This record gives sequence, structure tokens and C-alpha cells, in this order.
Amino acid sequence: MMPACYTFINTLISGESQVQPSTLKYSFRLRTRHGLMVENVSIHGRDEADAERKLRQMYMHCEILSCVIAPTAAATLPRRAVTFEDVVSLISK
Repeated sequence: MMPACYTFINTLISGESQVQPSTLKYSFRLRTRHGLMVENVSIHGRDEADAERKLRQMYMHCEILSCVIAPTAAATLPRRAVTFEDVVSLISK
């Protein structure tokens, strides 16, 4: 097995993400300690408490207004493969 070689963006050179499959992506909406609203802060975590802990390291004394599990990349992929005819119909429009 080859040793893993990492790039500066925290991914393997082969393009695989370093995030473990057991982690989930949480999307937070919060109010900072200065009263500014921040929408859609996405953080990976093993569970909601882990993601919240990471969030509070970046935004100390913030008020969390909502937290939802963000859809995974597999859930956002199209249901069927794009055909050549689909591409041609987009170009011809």
C-alpha cells in the first residue's frame, strides 16, 4: 500500500476526501456576539455536539439559531446519467 500524499487543501492527491464516511455535514445559522447574522456555516462532525464544538471554536459566544444536517453529495447527484441528447438540447437553446 502506498503512503498517502496530501495537498494543501486537505485531500488526497487521488482526489479522495479525507473526511471519514462516519462524519456528517451540519449546516448552522447563528448570531455572533456582535449581533451579526451568519447563514449556512457548514461543518463536518461525528454528531451534532461535535460539530457545535467546532463551531464554537470559530465563533465564541455565538447564539445558534438553527442546525440541520446538510444533504450529502450522493443525495444531490442526478438520478439518471446525462445523455448526449440532453447536452445537445442544452447547447441548442
